[in-house]
Amino acid sequence: MTVNNQTYGDVWQSCLSRIREQTSAEEFAKWFKPIVPLDFDGVTLKLKVPNESYVYHIEKHFIPLLRPIIHQLFGLKTKLRYAVPRVEQSTAAAASDADMTAINTFVTQSDTTNIKNPFVIPGIRKLIIDPQLNPNYTFETFVEGACNRLCRSAGLAVAVDPGKTPFNPLYIYGDSGLGKTHIAQAIGMEVKQRRPELQVLYVSMNKFQAQFQNAAIKGELNDFIHFYQMLDVLIIDDIQELAGKDKTQNAFFNIFNHLHLSGKQLIMTSDKPPVELKDIEQRLITRFKWGLSTQLMLPDYETKVKIVRNKAVRLGAGVSDEVVGFLAENINANVREIEGALSSLVANASFLGKKISVALAKEILKVYVQFNQKEITIDHIKNVVCEHMGLDAGTFNSPKRTREIAQARQIAMYLSKQHTKAPLTSIGAAIGGKNHATVLHACKAISNLMETDKLFRHQVEEIEKKVLAR
Repeated sequence: MTVNNQTYGDVWQSCLSRIREQTSAEEFAKWFKPIVPLDFDGVTLKLKVPNESYVYHIEKHFIPLLRPIIHQLFGLKTKLRYAVPRVEQSTAAAASDADMTAINTFVTQSDTTNIKNPFVIPGIRKLIIDPQLNPNYTFETFVEGACNRLCRSAGLAVAVDPGKTPFNPLYIYGDSGLGKTHIAQAIGMEVKQRRPELQVLYVSMNKFQAQFQNAAIKGELNDFIHFYQMLDVLIIDDIQELAGKDKTQNAFFNIFNHLHLSGKQLIMTSDKPPVELKDIEQRLITRFKWGLSTQLMLPDYETKVKIVRNKAVRLGAGVSDEVVGFLAENINANVREIEGALSSLVANASFLGKKISVALAKEILKVYVQFNQKEITIDHIKNVVCEHMGLDAGTFNSPKRTREIAQARQIAMYLSKQHTKAPLTSIGAAIGGKNHATVLHACKAISNLMETDKLFRHQVEEIEKKVLAR
């Protein structure tokens, strides 16, 4: 069968040319030159090898090199089978009467938990490694503010010249949800964009520990360590999870030393500064302090405004400056929760068919986040209503029943029911000495009028904004 108008033999020679470029002369001559292509049916490529040791050695050492080359030249669905001659057969007879020993189909290695050992392949100068990076985590999508400016600036400097700055290792710490993983992966993404030839890997400490345990069980710890030592940029998330794992700490110590001495870049994140790490060897903690330790803090008001606006743009939602300011002022949370709160607000507004307003934000988001505001009282609402409608407290509390005064009281009752925890009887008693039935009637009347009269609804919303601005 032909491949792109070439015989499979010609295509195999192209494979050999590429393999020769990525292996030493000795490795190529010993393990690849003796291989003879037997057949290709469009799916399975059959190769004759001198003996069974070739099957084992190639499967164990060279599959990560061989796989992408074969997939590129023969096709992504290509499977590989070996023909192993029987001992009594001549070389010539092996081509027609061979024991076809199937090997495992190519295994993807996008998940580093399942990286196949051994990790180091002798003689191979270049090995493609999936960096395990999230393409959404970039410097462009990271919102800069006073709370993170030092960390972002140091991270960008590292990305531009990995391993060559004083920031090695770069140790990023802070509470959960402040963007440690984002900025660490942004460094990796920037490195891959600027220097695609460099080997970059992001891995959580929990996954690193799982890999270590798997390698220990299989007796392949040296291969495990060698694999990590061949990286150019190593990003370890949640380094504090190394606590109490003595054997893993020893392996990481060897990896850290080799990479640092080789001028390779290390980036680590943690929820604690190095001095507060517990159950981690002092020799490691000392090394964590060699470079730069930088803290991510809770975003300030200006940064929260940027975060909300940035998230709104990504959601394609129109959010007024007033709502943006309200969220930034009242949500005392990390970046992740601020973004989550806005997502919830936008989704609920869409489902309910309502405009995104301050009132809706307060109503919807009170189940998602803790707002920073003083408790709203009935007296506060009465004062705001009187000020907005130009009434003095004496007139508001008087027995007068003019339309303007009666409506002001109803608005005050409506807002008190919406924004206080007071029972209806208490609301009625505080506003004109009324009973709970009067309060219910007032709330229903105001609600109906807001639905039918846009000007009145606007008036009530303006008063409500002043109430919430406390």
